Amino acid sequence: MARNLYILAATLLLFSLISCGMMFANNSFQQELPGNGSLWKTISLFLLLGGLIVALLGIMTAMFEQVDRRAQERKQRDRQRRR
Repeated sequence: MARNLYILAATLLLFSLISCGMMFANNSFQQELPGNGSLWKTISLFLLLGGLIVALLGIMTAMFEQVDRRAQERKQRDRQRRR
């Protein structure tokens, strides 16, 4: 599960970098795209924020999965010691 969140976060951060680059692109290259730099800044900011939040969720998920795995291993060791 954490790996999927990491991939999603990387994708969002990549799109954030692309939209930040579009802010500096000249409007004559792409006539159909919005040329307003503040629009691209806003899009880039929201994508960056979303990517960072998803990355944080991925880190937290990985940590909780590790805690659950270690708790199960500890229970199995305790059961084997009792026998």
